[in-house]
Amino acid sequence: MSEKKDCLSFEFKNGWEKINEAEKKDVYALSETYKTFLDKGKTERECVKEIIKQAEENGYKNIEDFIGGKEVLKAGEKIYANNKGKAVALFVIGDTPIEKGMHVVGAHIDSPRLDLKPFPLYEDGGLGLFKTHYYGGIKKYQWTAMPLALHGVVINKKGEKINIVIGEDENDPVFFITDLLPHLAKNQNEKKLNEGISGEGLNILIGSIPYEDTEIKERVKYNILKLLNDKYEIEEEDFLTAEIEVVPASKAKDVGLDKSLIGAYGQDDRVCSYTAMKAIFNIKNPDKTAVALLVDKEEIGSMGNTGMQSRFFENVVAELVSLQSKDFNYLKVRRALANSKVLSADVGAGFDPNFPDVLDKRNAAFIGKGVLVSKYTGARGKSGSNDANAEFLGVLRKIFNNDHVVWQIGELGKVDQGGGGTIAYILANYGAEVVDCGVPLLCMHAPIEIASKMDIYMAYKAYKAFLKA
Repeated sequence: MSEKKDCLSFEFKNGWEKINEAEKKDVYALSETYKTFLDKGKTERECVKEIIKQAEENGYKNIEDFIGGKEVLKAGEKIYANNKGKAVALFVIGDTPIEKGMHVVGAHIDSPRLDLKPFPLYEDGGLGLFKTHYYGGIKKYQWTAMPLALHGVVINKKGEKINIVIGEDENDPVFFITDLLPHLAKNQNEKKLNEGISGEGLNILIGSIPYEDTEIKERVKYNILKLLNDKYEIEEEDFLTAEIEVVPASKAKDVGLDKSLIGAYGQDDRVCSYTAMKAIFNIKNPDKTAVALLVDKEEIGSMGNTGMQSRFFENVVAELVSLQSKDFNYLKVRRALANSKVLSADVGAGFDPNFPDVLDKRNAAFIGKGVLVSKYTGARGKSGSNDANAEFLGVLRKIFNNDHVVWQIGELGKVDQGGGGTIAYILANYGAEVVDCGVPLLCMHAPIEIASKMDIYMAYKAYKAFLKA
């Protein structure tokens, strides 16, 4: 009777207890290359640059090399498509025609941050500051009193693109958003948590030395402009044609005495983007075309021409179908998308013992128990959710179990607590089978987020198993 009971009951177990010593070495090895990727890619532009670099090292060719040529697309061909330097798609062409469907892992490479306003620089109280506009869902108070770095591009009046990174080298200065001293914070402490620091109060301290010419009005501001001009040959007007992002000035670090966790900026959702990239690099000669789709703008609704709501992916698939088939018909593109199976690779909320009340513990994801499958996200009554069907979950369960993937299933939080979404519903609009599948995090959307090395490795293993299935 006890054996029967054991078969009937089920629980997700800690992944560290389910792998051998050899696989533990693989877990730690992957985490080291992942940390390097995070340090190199603190913006979506930097991520795309690094992904394409690694793709080319792994034999991927630019789709532009095929368009307009006579070469026929062959099975096993490895191709990438670059969307304006902010999104990228990687393909391994399968034996089966693309119109029969693809296996897609879709993630995003943008992360919550602060952006400089178009006219950011000003002087007040003898200090030079930059005004910012936050991007994505953040807790504003978390961005004060911590070292920050500037990353981005400036297009000067000559039309030249100038790359800027300040605050990452050990010899660089860093930047801060000041906070109020506790001795004078009586009124601030009486405010709601989300009102203690305002959006317009997220102003970055960047200097304090006045320019030597006393006839200039705002001498601190002018001195900062002079320093920027000396190093980058930019002027104040050039900020109008710039994209400069403010991110934490810190490296990815091991967390815990056992070094089982990683703390870093931007793990939502570069943890899934990186593991999807590594997974597709290990796919050769698949039956169905394998795709790692890494997009921008998810944190603000996937809008814009580099977000998932653009026609970028659809257009690239159309190009591939036309390269593969002499009798091109756009219905083949629609069939390719509708016949596809997709993992919407995005992070989920891990159970935090410091905040147990926001999650249903019986249906929550736990750190270290493997990659997280979320049947639905959304808010309250599943609003805005894809809500995957049982048939597709059954297919996924079999794939993961056959490849010894440590996985778990969980919701984002308690029913009426809040919610969130991913790119899943956008791909589902084409008729594709889609489910959310990613890494559970602690401190999601904070300047430093925490993930388990076990869960990161199992995401890689899950995506690889899915792409080759």
